Amino acid sequence: MKKGYRNIIVAVAVIITFSSCKKFLTTELTDPKQTTLSYYKKPSEAYTALVGCYNGLNQIYNNDAIPALLEVFSDNSFGATGAFDGYGWQMMDEFDKSVSPSDISVHSGGWNAYYQTIYRCNVLLQNMDKVAWGDSTALRIKYAAEAKFIRAYCYLDLVRLFENVPLVITPTIANVPQADPEATFTQIMTDLREAADSLPSASYQSVPSGRVTKWAAESLLARAYLFYSGLYGKATIANETAATALAAVEDVIAHGGHSLVNDFTTLWPAASTAKNVAYAGENNPEVVFAIKYSSTDNWSPDATGNRWMVMEGIRSQSIYPYQAGWGACTVDPKFWNLYPSTDTRRFATIMSIADENLPYTKSSECREYTGYFMKKYAMQCDKDGNSLVSNFQTGQSQDFFAVRYSDVLLMAAELGSPNAVSYYNQVHHRADPTTAPAVAVSKADILAERRLEFAGEGLRYWDLLRQGIDVAASTIAANTTVSYFQDGTANPPNASKLQANIKATRGFQQIPNDQITLASGVLKQNAGW
Repeated sequence: MKKGYRNIIVAVAVIITFSSCKKFLTTELTDPKQTTLSYYKKPSEAYTALVGCYNGLNQIYNNDAIPALLEVFSDNSFGATGAFDGYGWQMMDEFDKSVSPSDISVHSGGWNAYYQTIYRCNVLLQNMDKVAWGDSTALRIKYAAEAKFIRAYCYLDLVRLFENVPLVITPTIANVPQADPEATFTQIMTDLREAADSLPSASYQSVPSGRVTKWAAESLLARAYLFYSGLYGKATIANETAATALAAVEDVIAHGGHSLVNDFTTLWPAASTAKNVAYAGENNPEVVFAIKYSSTDNWSPDATGNRWMVMEGIRSQSIYPYQAGWGACTVDPKFWNLYPSTDTRRFATIMSIADENLPYTKSSECREYTGYFMKKYAMQCDKDGNSLVSNFQTGQSQDFFAVRYSDVLLMAAELGSPNAVSYYNQVHHRADPTTAPAVAVSKADILAERRLEFAGEGLRYWDLLRQGIDVAASTIAANTTVSYFQDGTANPPNASKLQANIKATRGFQQIPNDQITLASGVLKQNAGW
């Protein structure tokens, strides 16, 4: 296995396993030899449990392809997938459960995985004092900070996806009612501040690959603050303000040891292969935090292959260097046209069938075919069309770059840094060296740059929603194309209906129906669903 901290995932899977078929937060210990009463004795056992927390992040996106779905929610991509299947993706694309052939719970796997990961973090945090730390008290502080970061990461996803979610900070299998989002954001900010203040100020190069750093905690804190303050119009949450959020990312810039890679294309494996340039690697200095994957070619619950990448694979046909997959996230041609031809991000981000002269013959099998697919997380094949891994669905090993340094620079610019123009120019000039440097930048400039920079990485939708539901609804509604009913007949685009749907749901997702049933009425469905 290529990731060092994964060498004991099997052990933690034996110690702590999960079931989602009985209660909405059901968790049970299945090894009679190990329980929380007997297990947490040594620092090495706490470390094993921490590995389980990290492994939970693998499982979340493998159970609910959130990075890909966020592109579908936004104005970048369509649901797509197969011509006569994938109705769950169409439902989420159009914020409309009526397009689904059945009352499905599309986010059920993800919901379970988020709360399973939170449970792991809560168990570890609750049992810290049972460990005989001896001379390793610094490890206790560090492990607790990492667990709090992972918990905050999960809750930030949950509150942005569903808004009204149970807030659970101690291990429990009870049905917990939904919390006010302000309480959830308060916990997120508290966890991230404690993590940032507790983790050592170690340089990026000295931190083991994949582990949470002080810089990751400060970066996520700024991201959470920008979303909360933007959507809810409040300047303070848990004593965090625009000034403290700015100070956090300025600290990352000044002391984190991060930098931009010279060539944007080299950040992405498929783009690097297509351009015949060297891939910068998963541990390049631009990565502030990544969810790590490794090539494990099986479907076991704790396998660490990147299974969500298959959704974005070009539909039904492998064409070097792109491996076939399920054809989700076809890109809006209007978005392709926003990139100047001199912007290196266009080629690195989007696969253009015509511009790359790809002999694609399966367009009739792809719903909402546009001629453009997402490339950053495209799977790869060899020149004979064979997958580079033994199981293309389960064996992908590309990490998900959850936070990149360019995001830190643009967040600092948006938060009002006196160096805003310099930070903006670093990102923009790296992408397009032919352009003249900006002499001033507005928030609109920064948001426009963010769209071009982070397309395919799941940030655009949050950037829209934090501008307010009216902005998000009207912007996304302008992104419509033909979809299909079950019988294959055309369903003409209806921008006004899409806009109304987004406003009715306030941009939040459907809480899985099966979870509402399992919670015996404790959970309430979000508006519009």
